Amino acid sequence: MSQSLNDLMREALSKVSDPELHRSITELGMVESIEVDRKKARVHILLTIAGCPMRDRLDRDIRAAVLGVDGVAEVELTFGAMNEEQRDAVKKLMRGGRDKTIQFADPSSLTRVIGVASGKGGVGKSSMTVNLAVAAARKGLKVGILDADVYGHSVPRLMGVLGQRPTAIDQFFIPVERFGVKVVSMEMFKPERSDPIAYRGPLLHRVLEQLLSDAYWGDLDLLLLDLPPGTGDIAISLGQLLPASEILVVTTPQVAAAEVAERAGRIAHQLKQHIVGVVENMSDIACPTCGEAISIFGSGGGEETAKRLSTLVGSDVALLAQIPFDSHLREGGDNGEPIVLASPDAPASRAIDELLAKLLIRPRSLVGVPLTLHT
Repeated sequence: MSQSLNDLMREALSKVSDPELHRSITELGMVESIEVDRKKARVHILLTIAGCPMRDRLDRDIRAAVLGVDGVAEVELTFGAMNEEQRDAVKKLMRGGRDKTIQFADPSSLTRVIGVASGKGGVGKSSMTVNLAVAAARKGLKVGILDADVYGHSVPRLMGVLGQRPTAIDQFFIPVERFGVKVVSMEMFKPERSDPIAYRGPLLHRVLEQLLSDAYWGDLDLLLLDLPPGTGDIAISLGQLLPASEILVVTTPQVAAAEVAERAGRIAHQLKQHIVGVVENMSDIACPTCGEAISIFGSGGGEETAKRLSTLVGSDVALLAQIPFDSHLREGGDNGEPIVLASPDAPASRAIDELLAKLLIRPRSLVGVPLTLHT
């Protein structure tokens, strides 16, 4: 009878997932022992790290699972922490048996990697990254954001995760998640938010490599990288670390901005990255009284950028979207509530949804890509 209850309890526990790793606690090796004395169950769980922030949720889920087994009326639940060898086994399991590597650089990876770039700051590149990611997650896609703007990281505020830090298992960490989007930013690893980052080129490359390889991203459909403005070290490192990544160029309606925005596309072209298109942010808005278009920041910048990049690459680089200026876009950024959630019917939200629909059409097929199927 006792053995039968042990089997039933283990089966019940196999349906409990770690809240951060999203894998069964039995598969992760977290269930160290199960004992049953009459109707009292004793379960000892090994946490991946001491002081796990999800301990209370695990406690609740495990108790509910065990008490759901016929013949168990009481649960004595204790917690310990894994040793180094056990944590290494978890890391290896999460990486699919692979050594430390950038999973998105593997030729068999089906994750779409898009770097959101701009020639200069202040064009709304980070807001566009965040809203595209959240809009994609709303459609059921598995999405991640890497805030690669090491010096001017703003994604944590835009996503409403200021002050939150990833759970670390030695040098392996789990991205913070909100709105169904996994988020990693250099800001999450600074001792204080106000601390400046003063890294030179080689160290910047190493930081980007670590943020990509040391995080447990899981199986993503889409990874968006919020790149720093301009054509510096991070842009070059992205092309080297993820040669199959694509670039989305963000500009404003000012024609003068087109020349600057073109540079972001030019460096991508030199690194043989595919330029997926151009987005014009802060475009015309309708007058609230007469309905006529108001060009607050000028006009034509997006078209001019697309034209220049088309000439550069020798093929059509489309102006994918013109996002109308909307104060709610700025307010949502300050409040950590992306406009696609806070005001889904706003013209800017609808334009972002239309942009996403265009982006989700793959420019290349999967023909010839190994799918690593196991039979």
